[in-house]
Amino acid sequence: MTITTCIFDAYGTLFDVAAAARQAAAEPGNEALAKTWPKLSEYWRLKQLQYSWLRAVMDEHTDFWQVTQDGLDWSLEACGLDGDAALRDRLLALYLELQAYPEVPKMLADLKAAGMNTAILSNGSPDMLKGAVDSAGIGNVLDDVLSVESVGVFKPARQVYDLVGERFGCNDDEVLFVSSNGWDAGAASGYGFTTAWVNRGGDPVDRLPGKPHHILSDLTTIPDIARS
Repeated sequence: MTITTCIFDAYGTLFDVAAAARQAAAEPGNEALAKTWPKLSEYWRLKQLQYSWLRAVMDEHTDFWQVTQDGLDWSLEACGLDGDAALRDRLLALYLELQAYPEVPKMLADLKAAGMNTAILSNGSPDMLKGAVDSAGIGNVLDDVLSVESVGVFKPARQVYDLVGERFGCNDDEVLFVSSNGWDAGAASGYGFTTAWVNRGGDPVDRLPGKPHHILSDLTTIPDIARS
């Protein structure tokens, strides 16, 4: 069936999750962070995801902002930077204003010009997502921003992917789902979506029941895939 609806994960897919640590590391007074920011950024993202999965398994849901803070606190301690309250506050403030990848605005505009529905489907809390969308200036090329907070469980729970059909009234095979997370793309494939995995780091495919239909190095070709 023809693709009518393009759905995007947010963090790492549309928004550069390394941008907060990278920007803070370049600011005066953060010389200690400058020496270790890539490791901190990697830890932060890993713990953010791990805590979301563990909370889902334990049925201990909290919003993604709390998970983001918990992941940062672990990472700061692991990098020997815990105790610097000003640095913590700065990193969190920058996370609310993450930069979009350069190709994102044109890619979304091209999808809208082709008559596609476009939306975010994210673990992020509504306030976090609003901050990122507003900072990136892409609200005018998105039809909606869907958060897991409406179902109270993190991806890859099936209830999260259900939100797409409920919002747009589309069949599963009309959806192109795009994520930078291999596990997310795999789960969405198993759910019934056509999926594109944005594999910016050249990682191996996750060993999961579902596999992504397309593997890309960035988002540039998403409009071509959606129209094909």
